[in-house]
Amino acid sequence: MQRFVQLALDLFDPRPALPSSGKNVAQTPVDKAQNAIHLIADSVMQPSIPLSQVLPAAAFAHPQANRELRLGDAVVAYRLERARRRSIGFTVGPDGLAVRAPSWVTLGAVDAALRDKSDWILRKLHEARERRQRLEHARIAWHDGTVLPYLGTPLQVVLDARHSARGVLHDVAVTSEPAAACGPQRQLRIGLSASAQPVQIRDAVQAWLMRNARLHFSARLDHFAPQLGVRWTRLRLSSAQTRWGSARADGSICLNWRLLHYPQAVIDYVVVHELAHLRVMDHSPRFWDTVASVVPDYARLRRQLRDEPAPQWE
Repeated sequence: MQRFVQLALDLFDPRPALPSSGKNVAQTPVDKAQNAIHLIADSVMQPSIPLSQVLPAAAFAHPQANRELRLGDAVVAYRLERARRRSIGFTVGPDGLAVRAPSWVTLGAVDAALRDKSDWILRKLHEARERRQRLEHARIAWHDGTVLPYLGTPLQVVLDARHSARGVLHDVAVTSEPAAACGPQRQLRIGLSASAQPVQIRDAVQAWLMRNARLHFSARLDHFAPQLGVRWTRLRLSSAQTRWGSARADGSICLNWRLLHYPQAVIDYVVVHELAHLRVMDHSPRFWDTVASVVPDYARLRRQLRDEPAPQWE
C-alpha cells in the first residue's frame, strides 16, 4: 500500500513557542509547573461573534470562561481545562485565552504562569481582536454593485439578466476623476435579475471564481513546476477556512480558491510553496531555500498573506 505524506499551508501560521522564563529548577509542584510552561499561539480565526461587540476596552472574556485574572491593565476571563499533559498550554484564539493544565497543577500555579507571560498574552489577545475586527470590516454584503477583491484589485458585481448566468468578466473604461487615474474598472456581469436574493448572487459569484481558480492555478502550477524540477499530478480546490493549500508526495496539490482575492505575487508564493513540498516534505531550511530559489521575496509575501485577511463570505 502506498504511503502518502502531506504538507499543509495554514491560512494563519501558528506562532512559535516562547522560550522559558529561565528560572532555576525547583522541587515543589508549583515551581515544577512554572518551569514546565509551554506557550502556543494559535492564530486560527474561525467565524464568531465579533469581539468588539461583546468586550469593552482592556477586557477579554472567553465565552466559556471559568477563571478570571487581572493581567496588567486588563481583566482576562479565560477558560481552564484539565488535561493529561506535562505542561501548561496557552492558546490565544478568536474567542480569547484558553489554558490547558495537568490535574496536579494548582490554580495558583496556573495564575502565576499567566502573570509571568502577561505581556505576550495581552499582545496576542489584542492582535486577535484587531484581526477579528478586520475580518468583520471585510465581510461581503451581496447585492447588485457589490465590490470584492479579485487578483488584488476591486471587482464589481453587476446583475444583468441579459448576460450568461455563468458570469462574464469585463474591463470598463472609467473617465471620471479620480477613478480614471486607477485605470479600467473590472466588472463581473452575472445573468441574474436585480431582484435576485443575496444567496443567489453569492453562489453565482463563487461558482465563477472556482471555475476561474482552476484555470488560473493550473497555469501557474505549469509555469513554476519546471523551475523547481517537479511534476504535479492533480489539482483540487479547497474551501477550507484555516488552510491555503497542501501537497502530497504523489504530486497532488490542493489550493484554496479564495486565493483569487489576493495579488498575483501572493498566489504565486502559495503555488511555489506547495510545489516545493514535492521536493522537500517539511519546513526545514532546505525547504525555504527551495522556495527562495524561485520566489526570493517569499517572506514579505508570506506576511502579506497572514496580515491581510480575505473577505468573509456569508
